Amino acid sequence: MKQTKLSDGTEIYCLRSQEALVLDSHVEGYLQHGIIISANDIIFDVGANIGVFGLRAFQSQKNIRVFAFEPIPDIHKILAANALKFGGKQYHALNYGLSDQAGELNFTYYPNAPALSTAHNEDWQHQPDEFKNAVEGSLRTAPMWYARWIPKFLSRFISNRLMANSVEVRCPLRTISEVIAEYNLPRIDLLKIDCEGAELAVLQGINKADWAKIQKAVIEVHDIDGRLDKIKNLLQTNGFQQIISEKEAGFEKTSMINLFAIR
Repeated sequence: MKQTKLSDGTEIYCLRSQEALVLDSHVEGYLQHGIIISANDIIFDVGANIGVFGLRAFQSQKNIRVFAFEPIPDIHKILAANALKFGGKQYHALNYGLSDQAGELNFTYYPNAPALSTAHNEDWQHQPDEFKNAVEGSLRTAPMWYARWIPKFLSRFISNRLMANSVEVRCPLRTISEVIAEYNLPRIDLLKIDCEGAELAVLQGINKADWAKIQKAVIEVHDIDGRLDKIKNLLQTNGFQQIISEKEAGFEKTSMINLFAIR
């Protein structure tokens, strides 16, 4: 199994070394506007990929539990290895996605860019420049110094290469409320969602009685067809008082917005 070193020397299992560095660079962006991790927290990481967010959580605080959800088998294999290494039995690497109901769904897996794998490939297809703009922004803000020297006109070529050789994978789905019941969880201190277009469906899988258990949330929203407003309304309806949205540096030309919510 391939390994790489993050910026601070932490060795992590990965599929692609450069992508692991990029994923790590985004962790700090989630922890803003009052979103913090404290000792004894219970964290849900929806769209966990290889588990970088979780490993940083374990490095920062004691006695936490992380439930990490990754439906794509090839990615989950790496997540499971990192979970065992950094969190042991307190780091639950779960091989299914979350949605508004249990079942199965086809996901598009991009071997050249695993973090962009999605069950909502139509979000990219209906906006031809979205993927290119995301690649362009990622290059401009990437932690690898050499990426910033790549000319903008190559963004289209790079995006096409990243999307090449995609594979359709049938994956299981569950709901947040089902997971809360299975593990008899008293609360979710932090709900982090970054699942490439499925964020609204994930939130719709929370039963009314379980909403009060969720204290904080940070959500990457693909604001297509009014999705951002729908999610804001859902959060407000269920008791979240402080809601802040902002564009992450590098993604100004995309529909992607980070949403921070505190009860």
